[in-house]
Amino acid sequence: MKFFLDTAITSELRQGVATGLVDGVTTNPTLIVQSGRKLDDVVREITEIVDGPISVETLSTDAEGMYTEGKKFATMHKNIVVKCPLTEAGLTATKRLSKEGIRVNVTLCFSANQALLAAKAGAAYISPFVGRLDDNGQDGMQLIRDIVQIYKNYSFKTEVLAASLRHPIHIHQCALAGAHVGTFPFKVFQQLFKHPLTDIGLEKFLSDWKKAQG
Repeated sequence: MKFFLDTAITSELRQGVATGLVDGVTTNPTLIVQSGRKLDDVVREITEIVDGPISVETLSTDAEGMYTEGKKFATMHKNIVVKCPLTEAGLTATKRLSKEGIRVNVTLCFSANQALLAAKAGAAYISPFVGRLDDNGQDGMQLIRDIVQIYKNYSFKTEVLAASLRHPIHIHQCALAGAHVGTFPFKVFQQLFKHPLTDIGLEKFLSDWKKAQG
């Protein structure tokens, strides 16, 4: 499973990329605003940090506007993936962009039928929002399993990019479900390394080594 960081904070991204374990980045308007910087400036710096897919979201709500913005974003760097929302207009724009060889990440997916439509529109990625479904009393992880199975049934090339992942258990479950990609905040990425028994074991090894050296 590929790991994407869901962030527009470039200092976090640099630290994550330094591990060699980060495969790409997802951003959205909220994350850009939280960075306190202009979208173009953030995106350009991200392209200098990570050599992998970088999702940048359109802001228009009509198909023509999304298509125009997507074309613009795609010229910024070869790794840019255009994000379009899972609306009728968003999928119309996705179909046009994908036909021109521009990769699209269809976001805000909350049902298997929506994911099926996105795949038919030629999306490179589909982003089901696990945590937000959980918040509303639904099983977000079951949606991941359903989409993975449907895509296998019809050999769709669209990759399942599990989004709104909020803790390490989500990532564990996504890997078991067969998600191609998981995107999550930097703090969750850091949590993946942690286990109390690892810390205890390392402390004992170092302590024993010191004793053995006299």
